[in-house]
Amino acid sequence: MARNALILAAGCGFLIAAVSGIFIVPFLRKLHFGQTIKEIGPTWHNKKQGTPTMGGLCFILASVVGVVLALCSLMQTSPELFGMAGGQNLYLVIFAAFGFGLIGFLDDFIKVVRKRNLGLRAWQKIVGQLVVTTLFLAGLWWNGTLSTWITLPFVGMIDLGIFFYPLSYLLIIGIVNAVNLTDGLDGLCSCVTFVAMLGFLTLAGFLGQFNLSLFAAALAGALAGFLIWNFYPAKTFMGDTGSMFLGGAVAGLAYGIGRPEILFFFGAVYIWEAATVVIQVTYFKLTHGKRLFKMTPIHHSFEMRGWSEVKIDAGFSLLAAIFVALGLMFAYYWY
Repeated sequence: MARNALILAAGCGFLIAAVSGIFIVPFLRKLHFGQTIKEIGPTWHNKKQGTPTMGGLCFILASVVGVVLALCSLMQTSPELFGMAGGQNLYLVIFAAFGFGLIGFLDDFIKVVRKRNLGLRAWQKIVGQLVVTTLFLAGLWWNGTLSTWITLPFVGMIDLGIFFYPLSYLLIIGIVNAVNLTDGLDGLCSCVTFVAMLGFLTLAGFLGQFNLSLFAAALAGALAGFLIWNFYPAKTFMGDTGSMFLGGAVAGLAYGIGRPEILFFFGAVYIWEAATVVIQVTYFKLTHGKRLFKMTPIHHSFEMRGWSEVKIDAGFSLLAAIFVALGLMFAYYWY
């Protein structure tokens, strides 16, 4: 029955995301919720000007409905599994995803209303992210599932003690913003996060946390359905609404499972993207105007080298799959 519930969650997620795009994308276009392309971005992206944004609503709706339908099915057919699937960590992870997604929604809404590429101010985003992170971590602590112990390869378990909390703020907020940076090409963030969700689906099942594997399955299916609308050439962008929801889901699942260190495997591509931006800015300032990369985030450098968006999507997804596999090997041997 557990397998059936996972299939139901993923299948419903896929169908709802795919079908909802038929209504949501034209609705966004009718409202003139089009993307404004940054002047500092690649010039060939100008043709994407006006493409409907906030399309992430498709997979947000689909993933939640997929989980709810799977839980309703379990309630009727397998009450004991429903008890396992309805754990509080599931609701906390969904809260984290929605909390960060709400910040992204406000950012998108300001952009499309004011017709400019900058939405919320940086400090407003940070304050919102700090609030969501605090409530999420407080919920895990109240639930008794927040531990300061982490596992390191070839080292084993170590207790970070009080340092765990500031590091968690940095990691959660860092991952959320790194996922947001990865959403720079048609289908890129959707593809990479689809792979990450397969990793979380497997890991949560391996650790006996069926409730979180259910959410990962629903979101994986929803992203697959959304790719019908988001893959090159994109008919809609997920917007900050979608990318920050995904960032919250990725970080939330890692902490909900109780293995935040797995983010360095499952989130390796996001971290790479963000790291190149930090390195580029630092190098630019230290050398008074020189650049280490052609453009960052790093996916733009590959574009400038002549790679197509489809090729970049495939390459980054393969890299994500390699790191997910390494993460699962790490989990098998050390958890």
